[in-house]
Amino acid sequence: MDILQRSDVEKLIERKDGLRVSIFMPTHKAGDAIQQNPIRLKNLVKQAETVLHERGLRSPEAEQFLAPARRLIRDGLFWQEQEQGLALFLSHDWAGHYRLPLDFNPLTVVGERFYIKPLLPLLGNGGRFYVLALSQDQPQLFQGTRYGLEEIDTQEAPAGLDQALRYDDPEQQVQFHTTTRGPGGKGGRPASFHGHGAPEGDEKEGILRYFHLVDQAVSRLLGGQEAPLVLAGVGYLLPLYKEANTYPHLVEAGVEKSMEALDTQTLHAQAWEIVQPLFASARQAAIEQYKIAAHTAQAANTVQEIVPAAVHGRVAHLFVAIGQQQWGRFDGQVQTHAEPQLEDEELLNLAAAQTLLNGGAVYAVDPDEMPDETPVAAVFRYEM
Repeated sequence: MDILQRSDVEKLIERKDGLRVSIFMPTHKAGDAIQQNPIRLKNLVKQAETVLHERGLRSPEAEQFLAPARRLIRDGLFWQEQEQGLALFLSHDWAGHYRLPLDFNPLTVVGERFYIKPLLPLLGNGGRFYVLALSQDQPQLFQGTRYGLEEIDTQEAPAGLDQALRYDDPEQQVQFHTTTRGPGGKGGRPASFHGHGAPEGDEKEGILRYFHLVDQAVSRLLGGQEAPLVLAGVGYLLPLYKEANTYPHLVEAGVEKSMEALDTQTLHAQAWEIVQPLFASARQAAIEQYKIAAHTAQAANTVQEIVPAAVHGRVAHLFVAIGQQQWGRFDGQVQTHAEPQLEDEELLNLAAAQTLLNGGAVYAVDPDEMPDETPVAAVFRYEM
């Protein structure tokens, strides 16, 4: 699994100069079904090639443009390490991909900017959280969404408290890197929590020192993020870690378990129960702001009003409906089309991208959760 941060999406948005290809697809993680993955990508790349030709690229240019994607199609090892979905981005001079815990609908978009709207459920404001499973053995860090948990591998961390405290420079020994273990413990060990009663004296000081090292590793990995962090472990370990913690978005409540092993699905369910109200509260507060501002010059629910406001940095809160699109063009004024034309772009994506770049909050929600009966709605920072 790859960790997608807001800064990664902002870099995608900021890439300019030339055509951009964005490809999204669901992926199978195991079994005979993984053989469908490269076939699906091959078909989506073929769609991109057709549009690139329509946009004026000759066959050798289109072939070079799409070469990174075709290398992935032939890479058998790449398909052995997948998540629920794959997002692939291509330009004439750059290519990148993310394996993510989202079940994307198959989609190819070619335009002047990357298409980032399917990524929005993973960003802040209700998209992602972390769980740190504490023990005196080896810490486990998970990235979570409402769909499940995926472990961030800790193989480079010390095997436990004793090993960590043997190093003269132990800060260098606690590291995390991404892995592709599936939810429910498949492909990896379950989250384990150990303990035999609350520590005292020197033992307590040793655990606290160890947790300072773990905190340094967590802070290095999560630095600059705003996603909540939930602690899990036997009860006496949680307050000790809170004493060492420097990550500013640590959640007060935690998953307190004294069992030797806790399966990942149960851990996800209990952690989601803690963070879901936090996400709902932030979104509900934005919805209330919209309802108060509705029918005034400080709110809108059409792309004609919202796109220019987003481009000029006026949007404080933006709601976009998942799975819905509005095609058209913006050149100072918004033109919309019932069907996408050759040089159109998806205007909800444009509004979301510009809102993110200008520091606004974006909420990607199901259509029936929109604050208005429209595919887009916004609260502005100030009235015109």
